[in-house]
Amino acid sequence: MSDHFRYANGDSLEYWQAAKEGRLVFQKCRDCGHVQFPPRHHCESCWKAELDWTQSAGRGEVESFTIVRRAPLPDFRDKVPYVVAAIAVEEGPRMLTNLVGDNALDVAVGDKVKVTFQPDKDGEILPQFELV
Repeated sequence: MSDHFRYANGDSLEYWQAAKEGRLVFQKCRDCGHVQFPPRHHCESCWKAELDWTQSAGRGEVESFTIVRRAPLPDFRDKVPYVVAAIAVEEGPRMLTNLVGDNALDVAVGDKVKVTFQPDKDGEILPQFELV
């Protein structure tokens, strides 16, 4: 796998590099301390462009979810049923991501989750979550 990341742009390259290394990172504003996701050029809270990267503990809670039972595209046929969840990460940001694992379909709002890193069909490493 190269250092070319299909999903990366100038604001998110560090995020994808960390994922490749098995780390979940978020941007944190040096001015106001706000932690944000997805990555962007400026702080979504104070609009300053003074951002650093901070390591996440990789833990969170399910805020909402849906179980996809009908593939929206042919590429997803072998994945159904699967869970798409809104995760409130301990550091503050919310992430829309897949919930994976043998018991993912047993998910409930409020369940505790932890990050896991899995390759997609092209080998790109994706941060996803699994029930604790």
